[in-house]
Amino acid sequence: MSITITTIIIAFTVLVSWRAWQDPGMMNKLVYSPAAVKERGEYYRFVSAGFVHRDGMHLFFNMYALYIFGAAGEFTFSSMLGTTFGNVGFLLFYLAGIVAAKIVTYVRHQDNYGFSSIGASGGVSAVMWPFIMIAPWSWFIFPPLPAILLGIGYIFYSDYQDRRGGGTTNHNAHLWGAIFGLVVYVALIIVFNEPRDFLQEFIVKVSQPQGPDFF
Repeated sequence: MSITITTIIIAFTVLVSWRAWQDPGMMNKLVYSPAAVKERGEYYRFVSAGFVHRDGMHLFFNMYALYIFGAAGEFTFSSMLGTTFGNVGFLLFYLAGIVAAKIVTYVRHQDNYGFSSIGASGGVSAVMWPFIMIAPWSWFIFPPLPAILLGIGYIFYSDYQDRRGGGTTNHNAHLWGAIFGLVVYVALIIVFNEPRDFLQEFIVKVSQPQGPDFF
């Protein structure tokens, strides 16, 4: 089996998360702290926080989702840009999703020294859209929804939970990671619609629902 960008990201994230669990000092240096970014200019935290997780369950769910969605993302980026540039483009898209997911949080919490967040959810939320646009009617066992409804529902659910507040999950990061992924990915496939017009194919697939293929 060939090594893909997705497997490299997963392996690196698992390694960094595991090391951070063993070293609280390392964890403190990598978490996303808007106040630390503002006060000390530690902009690297926008990215580094995407490679550390709260615990094994948090890590598992994010990496499992990335595993499910990543292959479709790599395929579409390679089709648009060629293999080499496609791999780089997919990696940059994933990292940009991690960063974009934190921008609104930074505006809200830049003076809040008690706020911090970790996890790859922003990047994962972004890269789910290539999968959705390739296979919009593929069903997921949990939640039991087709991909297109899962993607749209995810945005509305994240927005609702963000407005509701409370809890320890940064739903705002989920929301803006997903919005970034949708908007930027659609823009990319409009610009790079050769050799395959993914947007036209997506419209056709959405208008012609197929039987469920479960994931």
